[in-house]
Parts: sequence; C-alpha cells; structure tokens
Amino acid sequence: MTQQKTRARIEEKADELFYENGFEATSFADIAKAVGISRGNFYHHFKSKDDILNAVIRRRLSKTRGMLEQWERNEPPKSRIVSFIRILLTNKTKIMAFGCPVGTLTTELMKLDHVAQDRATDIFTLFRDWLADQFLSLGYGDKSTSLALHLLGRSQGIAVMASAYRDEGFLASEVAALEEWLDAALDTSSLKG
Repeated sequence: MTQQKTRARIEEKADELFYENGFEATSFADIAKAVGISRGNFYHHFKSKDDILNAVIRRRLSKTRGMLEQWERNEPPKSRIVSFIRILLTNKTKIMAFGCPVGTLTTELMKLDHVAQDRATDIFTLFRDWLADQFLSLGYGDKSTSLALHLLGRSQGIAVMASAYRDEGFLASEVAALEEWLDAALDTSSLKG
C-alpha cells in the first residue's frame, strides 16, 4: 500500500472507531490493528492522537461538503431539505447503534474541553448555513437561520432518542413528522420574512 493510501486508510478507520467507540476510548493501537499496520508505521503518518482527530474532522467536513454539493446539483431547495431530513433513515442502523457521528463527536470533545471542539462544531455550522441557504432561496428571509437551527436541533434530538431506544419505528415516524413540519412551514406564508 502506498503512503497516501495507508494514510487515507488510517483516517477512514480512525473515523469509524471514533464514531463507534468514542475519541477518548480509541487508542493508536486500536487504529493500527484495524488498518493492519504496526504502531511504528502508524506514527510515521500521525504523530499524535490530536493529529488524527484533525484529519478525521477534515475528512468529515469534506464528505459533508461533497454530499451537499451533490444535492445542490440534482435537487431543488425543498428536495434538498428533505434529503437532509432523510439522512436519519439512510443511516438508521448506525444512528440507532451509535447516535449521530457529528453530535457524538462534538459532545464528547466539549465534555473533554478539547481544543478541537470548535472544529468539530464546524460540521454543524456547515449544515446550519447550508440549510439556511435553502430556506433563504425559498423566500424565508430573516427566518431562514432560525428555521435551519430548528430543523438541525430536531434531527439531533431524533438521533439521540433513536439511539437511546434503538427504535426504528420511532425514527421513521419522527422523520415523517419532520417532513410534515417542512410541508407546513413551506405552506404557511406567515413564516416568510
């Protein structure tokens, strides 16, 4: 495996392990074992756990941007928002097992008062700003950011409860309720700014 491929594989496995086990509970040895390399080879690519955390956050930001750009190319604003809502269904198995990857990492880093907590929050900010742009393009003016935060907050709450109860029916019904909320919001001209 080339150095570039090894580094990418380390980032991928670290991302999975941070999500499934938590950042603090995941060791270099855990990541090296998952990748199938020695610890010495691991240190050749990343000198500290914070280095790999920064790489994982960059990876998540990049993947999120790519997903949002894909939606921008293929869907009108309302459908883009629905795609965001339906992430909960697309990722339901992992969400029920581990929660939201963004929410769990951000919460853990805040509890640790980790220097990277603001960088992890950048992923939420990316979603918030993108959702606000969708509402803005639908004519919601000054209310766009508050609608985006409401939707983002509800989706996080749904992910937490779905993980806590491991209840696929709850997840499906809450996604349907969010879609109904969106339809009502878009049909209510009084919400427009």
